[in-house]
Amino acid sequence: MAANQLGREIGRASARASKAARFRAELCSSELAFLMEAHDGISAKIVEEAGFKGIWASGLTMSAALGVRDNNEASWTQVLEILEFMSDASSIPILVDGDTGYGNFNNVRRLVKKLCQRDIAALAIEDKLFPKTNSFVGENQPLARIDEFCGKIKAGKDSQLDDNFCLIARTEALISGWGLNEALKRAEAYHAAGADGILVHSKRTTPDEITAFAQRWGDRCPLVIVPTMYYATPTEEFRKAGIAMVIWANHNLRAAITAMRETSRRVYEEASLTGVEGRIASVHEVFELSDNRELIEAEKRYLGPDRKSVRAFVLAATRGEELGPLTKSRPKCMIDIRGTPLLHRLVTTMRESGVSDITVVRGYRKDAISLPNIATIDNDAFEETGEAASLACAIDKLDGPCLVSYGDILYRRYILDNLLDMAGDIVVVVDALWRERGPSSSTVDLVDCSRPFTSGYLDEEESVSLRGIGRGLGEGEVDGEWIGLVKLNGQGAQAVRAELEAMRANGTLARAGLPELFARLLAKGTRIEVMYIAGHWLDVDDAFDLAKARNFL
Repeated sequence: MAANQLGREIGRASARASKAARFRAELCSSELAFLMEAHDGISAKIVEEAGFKGIWASGLTMSAALGVRDNNEASWTQVLEILEFMSDASSIPILVDGDTGYGNFNNVRRLVKKLCQRDIAALAIEDKLFPKTNSFVGENQPLARIDEFCGKIKAGKDSQLDDNFCLIARTEALISGWGLNEALKRAEAYHAAGADGILVHSKRTTPDEITAFAQRWGDRCPLVIVPTMYYATPTEEFRKAGIAMVIWANHNLRAAITAMRETSRRVYEEASLTGVEGRIASVHEVFELSDNRELIEAEKRYLGPDRKSVRAFVLAATRGEELGPLTKSRPKCMIDIRGTPLLHRLVTTMRESGVSDITVVRGYRKDAISLPNIATIDNDAFEETGEAASLACAIDKLDGPCLVSYGDILYRRYILDNLLDMAGDIVVVVDALWRERGPSSSTVDLVDCSRPFTSGYLDEEESVSLRGIGRGLGEGEVDGEWIGLVKLNGQGAQAVRAELEAMRANGTLARAGLPELFARLLAKGTRIEVMYIAGHWLDVDDAFDLAKARNFL
């Protein structure tokens, strides 16, 4: 068999192996293995995303995340429920910190069965008394009798449902001050009882106890360590000592505490989200970690694409001269936003919302606009015309329900989802927080609405309509900014088509923008509904906006 084919076969076999088998392979490998702490489903996903091949489900951090002490205050069934979410959320093996086994041998064998049923790869139990006390609290904690703990190990191994399930015996002899000889004595007994590995623990700030243990232990079975206290030790020393596996035991939870404290403090002191929004993960990242994309695909499979009849028209004919040399060879809509063209990101948002019939109106450097599965219409007079003329290029296809969007904007998907659910003939999206947008706020399409935005849920049930639009509004008249996104139903599209034809006939079409189109409709008594939003969108007009767009994602 050729080498590359053999490699593929090994890879496929590895992918088919159970989580327990993959954990055992890591534990018994000649290479030093690493486990990273996680305490819930999302942290398990993050550990896997980072590249780790295994997870340490820490008793300390699972308890702390529940707001209780690491003294078996969280019941084993509560811990089991957390582990089930973690196992479902990740595809890599999990080693569970099982404390003392939550009781005697009978509790251990039931625990092992339940872990195997949830595809948990391994369990570590420690030779202390139930209920346990965290190793770093107090001195000279009492230890279980050796024969009693060996009985737990045998009970656990006799109860496993997967032959590769691993039981790691953790001795606290060094932590409790019982000395090296006692630690070795206990480890030998636990190994003889069937333990697949020995976890030896120390609370000294140097690894001396651990390396001394490892030297005298030899290669009798794999050694696992938790260097929380001797964290400054170079990892190479662990390799030289023959350690099999290193556990980074509680650092994700500790990092989260630091971040949450700072975020909460700042929001409380500033009574605003403005100072933290650009420093924290976006809601989109939360959706990605929660695998919302899979649900979208499932909805298409099982519910059908209920928005397949909606058309979208993206107006992308302009160059974007404010971006200087960046648009010398391509239009603004094709500038790079973290490795992907702006237009591609906009189209992706539409497709994620179920809108697949998308037409882009091109103009400047039109050959540079080429995306799969989109239609294009050309506005070759782009240098002399505005957005209304670009939309008129698609007038034959302009039929409701449909979306019209500028080609240089980004917005969160929920905005489009909510817009598609609106029932008005013409609905424009208005940002109520337009004053917070910064340097480009002088060029916005300001609007006057029938009532200002409020944060009350009941108030928002009352429909809001547009009363005026344009940069000529007085300060007291402005309720927000139109973001460049509008939805039309059948009657709304008919009204827009008729007005475009009227503007073409009287010679006002060429230089008009969409705000002028809306103003003409309002003057004729056409009702235009408003959907308020509070930020979560961005237009890209200049280099400053481009920098914000990269952070926006």
